[in-house]
Amino acid sequence: MKRREFIQLIAGTAAGWPVAVHAQQRPKWRVGFLSPSSLSPFTAQAMAAFSDGIGQSGLREIAEIEIVARFADNQLDKLPALAQELVEQGVRAISAAAPAAVGAARRTTSVIPIVAMDLESDPVADGWATSLAHPGGNVTGVFLDLPGFSAKTLQLLREAVPGLSKVAVFWLPASGPRQLEAVRSAAAALELTLEVFEVGRPSEFEGAFQAAAKSKASGALILSAPLFVGNPQILADLALVNRLPAISIFPNFAQKGGLMAYGPDLLELYPQAGVMTRKLLQGASAADLPIERPTRFKLIANLRTANALGVTLPTSILLSANEVIE
Repeated sequence: MKRREFIQLIAGTAAGWPVAVHAQQRPKWRVGFLSPSSLSPFTAQAMAAFSDGIGQSGLREIAEIEIVARFADNQLDKLPALAQELVEQGVRAISAAAPAAVGAARRTTSVIPIVAMDLESDPVADGWATSLAHPGGNVTGVFLDLPGFSAKTLQLLREAVPGLSKVAVFWLPASGPRQLEAVRSAAAALELTLEVFEVGRPSEFEGAFQAAAKSKASGALILSAPLFVGNPQILADLALVNRLPAISIFPNFAQKGGLMAYGPDLLELYPQAGVMTRKLLQGASAADLPIERPTRFKLIANLRTANALGVTLPTSILLSANEVIE
């Protein structure tokens, strides 16, 4: 099956999905789905979860909705043209995942409502919304509380690594500066030194981890970015090879062999965004639809990796963890 045909299948006719369009009928409403990532099993799951949110009770026209998906295959310069395609398709709302997609959609239209799923931006500080309670423009959605979350992540890493003083931070510049600023503030409050290592593509991972090990960092923090969520095995392996106790926002990092992961349940963000999209289709205004936070967080600890690194995870972490890998 060709990639375009597969996208069309996901977008409109996957069996068992609550939002579907029969081939012979013209959809009443189109909803755009814009992602910087590639089409993958995870993005297919994410779209299914998003459609579940739209399809919850209360929308009579449920059978007349088509989800039109566009993926940039990690080539961020494609996002503006893909956003324009969605506008030309006559979508009634655009669901945009990650800052680059939100920004591209916002630059393309000031009229069509945009529902963001963004763990890397501050919508108020970035000028996308006037406040969380009343966004005031055409952008609403689900955003992470960056300052509080960053402090919690660094606290967990310090609990796991007694004597932690220097932390290597892996950051994708295209994700924007806000989460890095929040981490810097949290580190200062915890009296931790940060050294930031910029990465732009998977081929740069190995060099960045080797440089972090040479810097004598005693722990590592992998910030949020689609680039990182899509490569958990490589990141986990490099952290282990370079003897870096590391924590990531993405659960699959710890599941693939990283020391710890703490962050939102990613697949729960998509139905949450779907519910918000449904409210917009039913007549709510993005300007008045409050911005939401993720509702559930997961802590995953990998004891096998801890043993390999010579790290003794404290009881406080093991008791709090949603999943302990032994």
